[in-house]
Amino acid sequence: MTNLSALSRARVLSYVEMAIRYNASDIHLVSNHPPYFRIQGKLRPMELPVMEPAALRDLLYEMMTDRQRVVYEETKELDFSYFCIKDYFFRVNVHTEKGSIAATIRIMPGLTRSLDDLGLPPAVKELTKHLSGLILIVGRAGTGKTTTLTHMVDLINHERQAKIITIEDPIEFIYESKKSLIIQREVGTDTTSFASGLKYALRQDPDVVVIGEMRDLESISMALTTAETGHLVFTTLHAPDALEAINRIIDVYPGEKQNQIRVQLAENLIAIIGQQLLPRRDTTERIVASELMVPNLAIRNLIRRNVLSEIRSQMDSGRENMYTIEQSLSSLVKRGLIYPETAQSYAKFPNLLQL
Repeated sequence: MTNLSALSRARVLSYVEMAIRYNASDIHLVSNHPPYFRIQGKLRPMELPVMEPAALRDLLYEMMTDRQRVVYEETKELDFSYFCIKDYFFRVNVHTEKGSIAATIRIMPGLTRSLDDLGLPPAVKELTKHLSGLILIVGRAGTGKTTTLTHMVDLINHERQAKIITIEDPIEFIYESKKSLIIQREVGTDTTSFASGLKYALRQDPDVVVIGEMRDLESISMALTTAETGHLVFTTLHAPDALEAINRIIDVYPGEKQNQIRVQLAENLIAIIGQQLLPRRDTTERIVASELMVPNLAIRNLIRRNVLSEIRSQMDSGRENMYTIEQSLSSLVKRGLIYPETAQSYAKFPNLLQL
């Protein structure tokens, strides 16, 4: 068993080291197939041996704790974090496919880079100075939301004395408390749900509350309540852009409550950061294109009145350092970092690009 475990660990390490060399964002492991890497957004089979079902099961079980193995065997689904290389952390989803075990491993860099290095403007850094309110980081799956969130939390950790409570599923990065005291709670291990963790977080004297992801009405309601009671709340949401994020939050509620939620959101929203990851010109790396919405008085009134279509003109104006994804894409093209056709394929409104 020792030799088998050592062999499995060595194989995992070889896969993640290779993926990092290729600047891959994900590793896909499926029985009777070679490993697939996602490189610059494209899925590619690697020139590696086909994964036999038994060998893949041994490899993935070696990555799990005893408790995680029990959970997987009961549910056939499991999310967990894995740490094996300095300066990187890995989010693993294990699932069952045609009766055999399979997995997707998301590769996320650690904190060796700054927000500037990630390609985010100074205005994003300034958001961490707020003492209360709601900050949303939105984008589709695999667009770097967690990486941005982690860097913003770590910035607070280094710059001010605060108690930071994170509620995650799973814990994806282990912080080391610096100026701040950071308490990390994992759903399923340390608390039963996001909503329960948020409820009790309010009794633990936090300054900052970090919610790994808003997933349902209960967690959205608790996030808004936490922000409303004078705490700074960071969270992520699966939505393509800032305006759609507002729509999705409001649409979670039944019709008779939506006006109340618009008012609550208008009063407590600090900013929405939307982002995408694009293939960088002439390299295998990817680069962030982003947008920033910072509700001014006009935007808050538009949210209350449910006239979201007019928010974009406020973002276009550049007030409060706001900008749109098209402005970000146009800048990347002018700086020679992406191709014009890349900008056109990722823009929501290609006709608004200034190339």
